[in-house]
Amino acid sequence: MATFELELVSPEKLLLSRPVEMVIIPAAEGDMGVLPGHVPMIVTLRGGVISVRENGQETERMFVRGGFAEVGPTRVTVLADTAVPVASLSRAEAERLIEAAERDYQAAAANDTPEKREAAMNHLLAMRAMKDAAQAA
Repeated sequence: MATFELELVSPEKLLLSRPVEMVIIPAAEGDMGVLPGHVPMIVTLRGGVISVRENGQETERMFVRGGFAEVGPTRVTVLADTAVPVASLSRAEAERLIEAAERDYQAAAANDTPEKREAAMNHLLAMRAMKDAAQAA
């Protein structure tokens, strides 16, 4: 089976760098599957799960809070704001983060610019996606 190079980078470190058969990324427009030979593009990521497939099966699941992905025919580079293995997510922690994000959004909705309200909403949606991923883990 054909492969391409996948690199997953967070601000802290390089988390993954190896050939894979397929990756599914949480693009802002919806989940996006990438196979070798994909047309080049740059996409914005929303909060969600990156799923890596090797040898015909899923081998990695990482929650990302957001970021960007540069997709090419032989390489995909994901620059994630935050990346955490799904298996290590805590539902209780996600619920605590959702409560904080909801408070931040309420404050932004009352006082801030449309851009800050949108950023607060995106953060809230990412925390809800984290809770969903934690439940599925």
